[in-house]
Parts: sequence; C-alpha cells; structure tokens
Amino acid sequence: MCSNEDAWNTLRQEILECQQCPLSKSRTHAVPGEGPQNADLVILGEAPGRNEDLQGRPFVGAAGKLLTELLAGASIDRSAVFITNTVKCRPPENRPPAPREREICSPFLQRQLFLIRPKVVCLAGRVPAETILDTHVRMAAMHGKQFEREEQTYYVIYHPAAGLYTRRLMPIMEQDMSKLKLLLDQKTGHGTPSGEGQRRLTDFSSR
Repeated sequence: MCSNEDAWNTLRQEILECQQCPLSKSRTHAVPGEGPQNADLVILGEAPGRNEDLQGRPFVGAAGKLLTELLAGASIDRSAVFITNTVKCRPPENRPPAPREREICSPFLQRQLFLIRPKVVCLAGRVPAETILDTHVRMAAMHGKQFEREEQTYYVIYHPAAGLYTRRLMPIMEQDMSKLKLLLDQKTGHGTPSGEGQRRLTDFSSR
C-alpha cells in the first residue's frame, strides 16, 4: 500500500513536471507549495509571482514578507503553515490565472488538501475564494468570514498584496488575521477555553 509520504512525493513530482497547460511553457519553476504535511492551517494564494517562479517557493516576494509579518502579528508561526496557490505556475505578466488554468490545476490542490487534512483553509484573495467557493466574490463583503463546504472550513482574507497597494486596508487585514488565529484555536482546541474563542469571534464579526 502506498504511504502518505509516497503519495506526497508523487504529487509533488507531478506538479513539478506538469505540462498540461500553456503556463508550463513560460514558467521557470512550478511552485508546489511548502510547509508541514500535517498542517492545521493551509493558506491558499492566487498564483506564483516573479520571485516565486525564480525560486520555486510560494510567497517569497514583497507580498510574502507582509504575509509573514501578518502571521507573526497574530501569533501564527509561518513554519507551521502549509502555503500554496490556486495554480502552481506563474501566469505571464502576473495576470490572474484563467478559469481553464485553474480547472486544470484543481486536482493538484484537491489532492494536497486531502493529504494534509487541515482544520482551516485560508483563502487569500478573490481568485482562490471564487475557485473554492464557486461564486462571485466581493472581497469587501466576504473578507473575515468563514464558510463550511463538505466538512472543510474556509476563511477569506485579502491577498497580502492588497496591503502593499492600499495601505488603508492594513488595519482590516491585521484584524482578519487575528480572527483567523481565533478560528484556528477554536478548531484545534488550543489557546482559549471552550466557548470563549467563539464569543470573541462573534465580537469581531460585529465590528
């Protein structure tokens, strides 16, 4: 029987060698993602950017630095988080990935989530939110909210790049990350006594 480690290594190699869509022709490296294979939290971004394409690692540019700072500010250790993207190769000129590209890459993401079995999947930005929730997303209305789909908890935040371009969003993004920490503690049974975390989440949601 194939072990989880074998399945994970096979999946990673398939992503690195994938030639199923035109993005494979222009990439430098595919970016499978990184982090613990048993992470309680998965952060799902849109697509690799220039730095990610060069290094083969997710969120290593300016947006990645801000993500690390936001996580640290909420007492979430980035090294304990699995971080990946909706598509695993950089779209030319950093354009949003096309629906067909997301569709082709979707089985890779679904297999990753199946193997990791996270408590929470954080959807960072409009593209991952629309891909997973299968609905049109207005980030101003959906950020900071959680959704349940097929026994999986999803939580929507602005993409970290939004804070680089629109500084007034930073307090909102910091608050959303604090709410994510409360939700994660609630799902894992860590951090707060039973019931307290849920009350604090409710308090945040009413602001």
